[in-house]
Amino acid sequence: NIRRERRDAQAGLEIVALTGKDLTEDVWDAFFAFYMDTGGRKSGRPCLNRLFFSLLGEAMADRVMMIMAKRDGRFIAGALNLLGEDCLFGRNWGCIEDVPFLHFEVCYYRAIEEAIRLGLSRVEAGAQGEHKIARGYLPAAVYSAHYIADPALRTPVA
Repeated sequence: NIRRERRDAQAGLEIVALTGKDLTEDVWDAFFAFYMDTGGRKSGRPCLNRLFFSLLGEAMADRVMMIMAKRDGRFIAGALNLLGEDCLFGRNWGCIEDVPFLHFEVCYYRAIEEAIRLGLSRVEAGAQGEHKIARGYLPAAVYSAHYIADPALRTPVA
């Protein structure tokens, strides 16, 4: 049940939403550590370097929202979100401490709360995961303008 998940995920933690001037280099350092740890375990090879996050903060801090979890004043997990005109786009998640249900709290439940607080009409949590359906995210068709260079892949991918 969602209430139990949320209670368990929040136990002993402080969860904060940061944007704009609150996105300091310390926040980016912490998130990069999460990104590298989780990306290395889940997808095998994270593709963004540390400089990317600093540049993202410099170029568009007011369009970025980090939802970060702290234990005893130290960041242990976080989610990178981008703010659209009418949507909060969840993009990356990472952690350095395994806390049951924290991924759902930071990436889904808090993202929904922040979108409501900001008057956004929806949250786009990204592709993959049947677990999203149980938490209120329904699949939607998406369209892409990617060029598929290999002719043998064009039809199956399209």
